[in-house]
Amino acid sequence: MANKILPTTVVGSYPQPDWLVNREMLSKQVPRVRLNIWRIPEAQLEQAQDDATILAIRDMERAGIDIITDGEARRESYSNRFATALEGIDANDAGEVIARTGNARTPVPRVVAKIRRKGPVEVRDMEFLRRNTDRLAKITLPGPFTMSQQAKNEFYKDADEMVMDYAAAVNAEAHDLVKAGADVIQLDEPWLRNDPDAAKRIAIKAINRALEGIKVPTVVHLCFGYAAVVPGSTKPVGYSFLPELADTVAETISIEAAQPKLDLGILKELTPKKVMLGVLDLGDKTAETPEMVAERIRAGLKFLPADKLVPAPDCGMKYMSRELAFAKLKALADGAAIVRAELS
Repeated sequence: MANKILPTTVVGSYPQPDWLVNREMLSKQVPRVRLNIWRIPEAQLEQAQDDATILAIRDMERAGIDIITDGEARRESYSNRFATALEGIDANDAGEVIARTGNARTPVPRVVAKIRRKGPVEVRDMEFLRRNTDRLAKITLPGPFTMSQQAKNEFYKDADEMVMDYAAAVNAEAHDLVKAGADVIQLDEPWLRNDPDAAKRIAIKAINRALEGIKVPTVVHLCFGYAAVVPGSTKPVGYSFLPELADTVAETISIEAAQPKLDLGILKELTPKKVMLGVLDLGDKTAETPEMVAERIRAGLKFLPADKLVPAPDCGMKYMSRELAFAKLKALADGAAIVRAELS
């Protein structure tokens, strides 16, 4: 994924400026349908999102992160920008599904016809990122299984067929993102835990279809949810669907580990994959020290060789203050440098 050992990266999102989004509205939920959280009028919105993207890129560069993203400044959530842009979706008259926490119902798009990609969704985002950094650049897409779980199926008689149509749409977008300059493609699949039986039946097949023919390094990310939305005390200490991901074509598996204090012995189950290991606890309202990060990296190295480990935050940083997010990323880069020096 990068030439140096222990290359640092981010999961995807970075805090959007308060002048861009209504944080009070955003704090109530992770949007699955379009909520219009933007503070900027439509005529100036794209320019404002570009400016917010530049801020995110520069913060990641200043912090010393090796593989950066665009911060997902144009997205209301990690998934709804792409998921609601597909043919076959009614995002205006929402349906409902049980939230991933199991405690509430959440509004989601309704699937009313065959899922198809109508055209590029994130390609301009990737082109903009590529023009504005010389670092390795990663872009994220919602995974096909997660999108199927975040939708109300009112069309398909076979739910697995719907998942595979989502996968085909993701694959078409991914190929265009590579052409636009993406060095890494990441699929976000946090809802693999939502329906373990369905995940075991179709998720690997769908992920492999979504990444079919992609020649750049690929990542599958799963986590237990944003720290601001899912408290650490409610997070499990293990994944119900992890060893199976060793069968995906993805080069790297990304997991949350710091906040839930994950037993890192599970890393042995992912051999021979690389692991993007969460070493920043986003539930902690203070920034880690570089030595704290270094110690978490060393813990991972007890189970993985250095060339298989990619230090990262647990999850996206969307719900944090920008000041805290930057401090944590600086600690991430400095902590990785400490361990890198020990290994040289």
